Amino acid sequence: MQSKHHQFSNEDTRQKPSRQFYIPSQIVSEFVYKGRDHLSKSFSSQFVLAFTAGAFMTYGAAFSILLVLGIEAKGIYYLLSGLGFASAYAMVFISGSVLFTEVNVLLPTYMVNAKKVYVKNILTFWCSAYIGNMIGAIFVALLIKMSGSLSPSFYQELSMYIDHKMKFMNNGLQGTFQIIVSGILANWLIGMAAFLTTAARDITGKILGTTLPVILFVAGNFQHSAANMGYFSLGIVSDSTYAWYEMLFFNLIPASIGNIMGGAILVSLLFSYAYKTDIQKALRN
Repeated sequence: MQSKHHQFSNEDTRQKPSRQFYIPSQIVSEFVYKGRDHLSKSFSSQFVLAFTAGAFMTYGAAFSILLVLGIEAKGIYYLLSGLGFASAYAMVFISGSVLFTEVNVLLPTYMVNAKKVYVKNILTFWCSAYIGNMIGAIFVALLIKMSGSLSPSFYQELSMYIDHKMKFMNNGLQGTFQIIVSGILANWLIGMAAFLTTAARDITGKILGTTLPVILFVAGNFQHSAANMGYFSLGIVSDSTYAWYEMLFFNLIPASIGNIMGGAILVSLLFSYAYKTDIQKALRN
């Protein structure tokens, strides 16, 4: 008869099921590959994928508002609003569309870990992502407005959303600083949404990984430039009390600066440094 110790030893050698997620160093390595793959695409392909990502942002903005109409309880309000917007990020991440705030993570990771970097190509891609996102967001907003599908109560709620995002405008330089800091927080969270989504190896895991950080940034009113493009585009076509240039200069631009800092420093650089040895081994294989 085998001893208990021997039995346990045999059990320990049994093949265990494979993991259903990537470990952190593998995730960062995937960021490098994704950044490289995006840069290898033609400009027209980059722009089309940025356009679709911007379009999804407006759909997400609309859905986040539709889900909270008539909701008074703040906790449920924030939860439903975040779930609505998470639908946009799920479409972006799973379709491979190019979102400016995801680029803020992918490209710095690629730049830090790649042996050869072409700065001109990177800047061109970054700009195409931003402009493509904005055009896509405005395009869908126009279609929604022309469709006449949404009720007056939707636009009343939209006005409250935009007021909440533009509240920094009257604070002068302090307001600009607050938007930049808020943008840092927003892209840190969206960077982690990309992190968790990349970690997952099935669709359910990717959607769940996307949803949790999105709910948090929506509830916290952290300024995410690509998301705000969705709300502001709907506002521009529906007689918002704010002019387009006020939304651009008093929110989108400072938020974008913060987004770049949050994604590049607090996600890309920190994890690239923490897992530097493992990443270099993975990239050599």
